[in-house]
Amino acid sequence: MQDLPNLFLVGPMGAGKSTIGRLLAAELSRTFHDSDHVIQDRCGADIPWIFDVEGEPGFRLREVQMIDELTRLSGVVLATGGGAVLREENRRALRERGTVVYLLTTVEQQLKRTARDKNRPLLQRVDREQVLKDMFLLRDPLYRATSDITVRTDRRSPRAVVNDILRRARRLNDPLENRQLTDSGVSS
Repeated sequence: MQDLPNLFLVGPMGAGKSTIGRLLAAELSRTFHDSDHVIQDRCGADIPWIFDVEGEPGFRLREVQMIDELTRLSGVVLATGGGAVLREENRRALRERGTVVYLLTTVEQQLKRTARDKNRPLLQRVDREQVLKDMFLLRDPLYRATSDITVRTDRRSPRAVVNDILRRARRLNDPLENRQLTDSGVSS
């Protein structure tokens, strides 16, 4: 369905951005990009190595460049890294160049989904739960301010989340469909 603008997924690590993004892209016959994976491919190194060598500021600079480049493409679904919203230039690029979907999940769900993942440098600590809680407090307002749509992913199948995103994105981007849904008794 090419009548929808680019779809950009934001949210915390473990929210399902990559999984949901791939399914959305397949459903829409679009190209899928994961900004973290593209950064790794271009650098020839994984994110923990980039964090070790360049620190988080170095990684965030690469991320700004990558998000600027990827959001300029057309007909894409983009999954961003969990911290992408920390930089104003990323938030602006996402808001101005597509529909932004915030995949919201609980800290408990994040802990389960990232339990064995060694590619998340910010979680390589004993107090993982507190780190995730602190990140949520800082980032949740940024995700909300950047997004057009917020969708919960806990206890839902990826397919159900994709269907919800598509339904809501179509309603957001097609005023006639929105009016028809309202006229037929279905509320926004």
